[in-house]
Amino acid sequence: MTSFVLNVIGKGAQTAPFAALATARPIILSQDFAFDIPVEGRVALDAARQMADDAPWDINLVACADRRKKLLVADMDSTIITVECLDELADMAGLKPQIAAITERAMRGELEFDAALRARVGMLKGLGLDALQRTYDERVRLMPGAKSLLATMRAHGAHTMLVSGGFGFFTKRVAQAAGFHEERGNILLDNGAHLTGEVGTPILGRQAKLEALQDGARSLGIGLGSTLAVGDGANDLAMIQAAGLGVAYHAKPVVAAAAGAAIRHNDLTALLYLQGYADGEITRF
Repeated sequence: MTSFVLNVIGKGAQTAPFAALATARPIILSQDFAFDIPVEGRVALDAARQMADDAPWDINLVACADRRKKLLVADMDSTIITVECLDELADMAGLKPQIAAITERAMRGELEFDAALRARVGMLKGLGLDALQRTYDERVRLMPGAKSLLATMRAHGAHTMLVSGGFGFFTKRVAQAAGFHEERGNILLDNGAHLTGEVGTPILGRQAKLEALQDGARSLGIGLGSTLAVGDGANDLAMIQAAGLGVAYHAKPVVAAAAGAAIRHNDLTALLYLQGYADGEITRF
């Protein structure tokens, strides 16, 4: 039995371009959209991406052992939801260009996360607490495929955690909307009416996300090989690299380059195909 499969996902995806790499018949997960090709060893990935000839398909090499994960740990902003909550809060204060620029640099790994978070939150001092609910109601939307990802993994016995360098106000609501078992986020401090410009400590950043993955695996009594971590920014890298399946989702280049798998073209249901789920097993929303 092969140790790896070449997993291909994308509209109009066909097995024919990859026939020379196959060691056995392809396994169709979704007709004309997603399939596995059994291959020999890791050398197949670069060749397969060249064979795809710039087609908008996500092509990854996935180990067959322990493929369906028992723990999902996901970033929130620009991963499970379509926006960066802090940037949208900044828009409420008329400061989005200034704060979004810092966010972008932090997510690319150019700035230390904790300091960048404190700097951005400090700029929001005096913003009324009503802006939090308005931001959630008006701006926060689940990423396509999020509810299907959560519902399907939960239906197959996986535990799910939302772990964000963003804020608990949003993680609580997003976790409930998407269907996570639990959530962790930072705390925005306030005086009862306005933000004080401070964030609670300890700050949940890169190391805390890794620890959440480790804690989750330990509590379930599983190894890290049975875990899946997904995110888009530099503060997600530690958990992505430690997980059995670490996925860079529409990620910054530094993250995509270092992750075990990358999804650039498809929605979050791609994480199900990466685990070998077929259409008939996926709960659709």
